[in-house]
Amino acid sequence: MSNDDPYRLTAVGFNDLRGWERDDPRPLFSAMAACLRHVRNVKPYKTGSLGLSALEDLAPLLEAAGQAEINDAVSARQFFERHCQPFLIERESGTQGFVTAFYEPDVDVSDRPDSDYRFPFYRRPDDLVDVDDANRPASMDPSYMFGRRENGGIGFYPDRRDIDQGYLEGRGLEIAWAKSKVDVFFTHVQGAARLRYRDGRIGRITYAAKAGHPFSPVGRLLIDRGELDRATISMQSIRKWLAENPAKVDEVLWHNRSYIFFREAEVADDNLGPIAAAKVPLVPGRSLAVDRLIHTFGFPFFIHSETLTHLDGGEPFARLMLALDTGTAIVGPARGDIFTGSGFEAGEQAGTVRNAADFYILVPKAAAARFGG
Repeated sequence: MSNDDPYRLTAVGFNDLRGWERDDPRPLFSAMAACLRHVRNVKPYKTGSLGLSALEDLAPLLEAAGQAEINDAVSARQFFERHCQPFLIERESGTQGFVTAFYEPDVDVSDRPDSDYRFPFYRRPDDLVDVDDANRPASMDPSYMFGRRENGGIGFYPDRRDIDQGYLEGRGLEIAWAKSKVDVFFTHVQGAARLRYRDGRIGRITYAAKAGHPFSPVGRLLIDRGELDRATISMQSIRKWLAENPAKVDEVLWHNRSYIFFREAEVADDNLGPIAAAKVPLVPGRSLAVDRLIHTFGFPFFIHSETLTHLDGGEPFARLMLALDTGTAIVGPARGDIFTGSGFEAGEQAGTVRNAADFYILVPKAAAARFGG
């Protein structure tokens, strides 16, 4: 699925949302209040190609949510029923949307390197520059959003292999050191982590920038090589293969040239996830990463997946969520990544989510007329 994948929005009723009557969307209201503060006091979210604006279309919904009296699941659902029109996002190919999941790992770290703690998390380097249409060299693919400042111009930044082999050593960019190169790699994939220091302190890191190179899934590489089965691949099966093949770890990880830089962040509320692309804390189980070229952060989406059952005790997944994040692999109008939370159990839940799903976007009624609602 690509972000130029043809699609259409079809207006439906709330009674067409399978599982809506069982959902309890109350956790969304605190996140909506945080989004409103960001939109009003910091800056509006960029408008995606769908054309929904954070200021004109979203902010009135967020303000109404802050004034609503929400006492239970019924009143929470009734708020959205009063203020929104659901639209099914239908791909013209007729195929369903697709969901995966992500989480915030816990990683044991040290603030000093030694023989056990050898693999760093790096801050953003000062020779990394943002790239856009105004300064991108003609030889650089439009997908590159970062590059290296060099000789008065911009070139490609060193990739994962170069950095692993020491490109950034000696520049004081290390936040902390982990025991496992694989733990660092999967933190790059997730985009955030809680760091557990040896003295008992807990820190948090979140995405700051990337080297610019495209994301290349190592799971797909292992499938193509016949090492893992496409039908059963998961984060857990990839980790198991890497543990059983230590001599091949570097080669496989270097296949993904993308490299992530982090910034330290407060652990203000351990019940909430990290602050992600929408600049508000992620709510476990209620935050969705979407294609930001199409969608605008802060909008509600109802996701239904008949086959995704392990997140809700055997029941099909059916939840209202907020679009609060994005990701390199999240491409297309009906493609999402569910944030399952922090720590080991959240990782176990996230690692096996690869399911077909129906995507419904809830559009404020004042804007719904533009889409035939």
